[in-house]
Amino acid sequence: MSRWQVPKDNTTMTIAHITLATRNVAQTCDFFARTLGWQPINRPGNITAKAAWLEIAPGQELHLLEIEAYEPTAFEREYGRHIALEIPLAEFDSLKKRLVDASAEIIAPERATPFERFFFRGPDGYVFEVVDSGRPSKT
Repeated sequence: MSRWQVPKDNTTMTIAHITLATRNVAQTCDFFARTLGWQPINRPGNITAKAAWLEIAPGQELHLLEIEAYEPTAFEREYGRHIALEIPLAEFDSLKKRLVDASAEIIAPERATPFERFFFRGPDGYVFEVVDSGRPSKT
């Protein structure tokens, strides 16, 4: 089967990890641990760059690589590159407080949706969308 063909046996594909560049691995790792609860995990010993691995959820990881010249782009926004996360609506206020306390920028959505959500910009300029995990539609 070509890698472009959809499997016929209902096999699903999941994301194992996302890798993000950062100017300061320790600072970014601490930000995600304090605000989102993503915990550092052991990483392979064959990486020479400063790096950190964090567990997002079982079987899902965030890999951080320190790249001195990393710069965010103008594409980090709602209608551009962003990463969406789900949490219960009841946790929005406490998450927003943790984010603000960690110097993240809270960003209002540009378009209305039938469910609650907000965006934030982290210390490296990446934008994350936070959506209500209890929303009726998974859009």
